[in-house]
Amino acid sequence: MLSIAVFGSGAGSNFRAILTAIQQGDIPAARISLVLSNNSGAGILGIARANALPAIHLSRKQFPDERSFADTILSTLGDHGVNFIALAGYMKQVPPVVVGAYRGRIVNIHPALLPRFGGAGMYGMRVHEAVLAAGDTTSGATVHYVDEEYDHGPVVLQQTVPVLPGDTPELLAARVLAAEHELYPAAIRRIALNERTPGHHRN
Repeated sequence: MLSIAVFGSGAGSNFRAILTAIQQGDIPAARISLVLSNNSGAGILGIARANALPAIHLSRKQFPDERSFADTILSTLGDHGVNFIALAGYMKQVPPVVVGAYRGRIVNIHPALLPRFGGAGMYGMRVHEAVLAAGDTTSGATVHYVDEEYDHGPVVLQQTVPVLPGDTPELLAARVLAAEHELYPAAIRRIALNERTPGHHRN
């Protein structure tokens, strides 16, 4: 059973897609055990509370140092029986000690076809602007395992979308986000069904 903590900073649309898939029985042997955000006003926390799920605000700013922040994240995850983390629009780097504790059990979704347009500073609209500036004819989304480098770990699943003539970053972003909402539940379903061994990448 995947006991999932979802980390997010914003509206929570990918979290909603995952939650809906679980509620509809599309992802067997998985449950959402915790939602955590660095932003006290994030929509993702509101979605969690509306579904009677634990919703916790934890920010680095609340702690005197990185270690106490990381320790509190780990203890909170432990208190809720979490064995898997899904990053869904989480705009902060996860502390390395947390990544280490959940190695092979933490995934992220990125709005491009990694390894293209990934890395530090590549988030949100910046990604779509870079895709258009490069003249690529396809973009998409990637679910990947998380390691200590931004957007670096092994790929779980990818989904492509076309870049259309006349696209703006906003139009492309909307098309990629729709793909994300299909891709992320599918990737977690794959992991939950052990179709892919967590932490290992098969070509």
